Amino acid sequence: MDIRQLKYFMAIAEEGQITSAARKLQMAQPPLSQQLKLLEEELGVKLVDRGPRSVQLTEAGAILRDRAQQILELADSTARELNDFVKGLKGTLAIGTVSSSGATLLQDRLCEFHKTYKGVKFEIHEGNTFRIIDLLNKGIVEVGIVRTPFNATNLECLYTQAEPMIAVMTPEHDWKTDKNFVEIGELKDKPLIIYRRFEQLIRETCLENGFDPLIFCMNDDARTTLLWANAGLGIGIIPKSAFELTSNRNLIYKEISSESLRTRVAAVWIKDKYLSSLASKFIENFKNG
Repeated sequence: MDIRQLKYFMAIAEEGQITSAARKLQMAQPPLSQQLKLLEEELGVKLVDRGPRSVQLTEAGAILRDRAQQILELADSTARELNDFVKGLKGTLAIGTVSSSGATLLQDRLCEFHKTYKGVKFEIHEGNTFRIIDLLNKGIVEVGIVRTPFNATNLECLYTQAEPMIAVMTPEHDWKTDKNFVEIGELKDKPLIIYRRFEQLIRETCLENGFDPLIFCMNDDARTTLLWANAGLGIGIIPKSAFELTSNRNLIYKEISSESLRTRVAAVWIKDKYLSSLASKFIENFKNG
């Protein structure tokens, strides 16, 4: 089994037809069918169920598809890493980032890095903190930009200053028009819109203050929290620096007075693993930002 065979198999899995896959690969159908047959014989397992017009992945085929995707991404990342090593401070830097770090990353660090190293291109992988750490472990990204809290085992971490969580809302939800902050207890019985990443932290903080939060909407992206709050559907809770991520024309915000509801952005990378010169310079720039 080699990289070429995995690319052939992934094309078949994505297209659902050997004919379409052959067309995508710019090759004839019979050789592609033969490669699939050889792969099945080598692995000793049936990978697809062949129908008159399409193919369906078997359970084993689905497992191979997921692994093949990881292997191909890692192979591509390795090729880029070697290419960057040859070129020096030119090439492509693969970064994983959570949505709520966007403002911090772009405004304070990435633009400055780009001014200094204009020959560098970027490949951005987005997801939640757990997804970004998974991408780091698989070697698909070199540097992750994540938010606390997270498990820092086997990671080198560089933290920014702690920032408060804020309550974002339209004016009609503002029960305290003369103040730019709220106590955590004032959120009792308020319809809260929260990012799933912070559910445990928010729930535990509320319980410590004597109430169970009324979670109206839970989602997987800080931008969704902002959009729902901007529509007047409830009160969003997000890190302060995430306020500028998307449309907020209808919103006001108030800092939440709670030491428990503070978070930090962190640049993370795998301990004792080779870092390209691009990644090393990016981390250095992040530290000085």
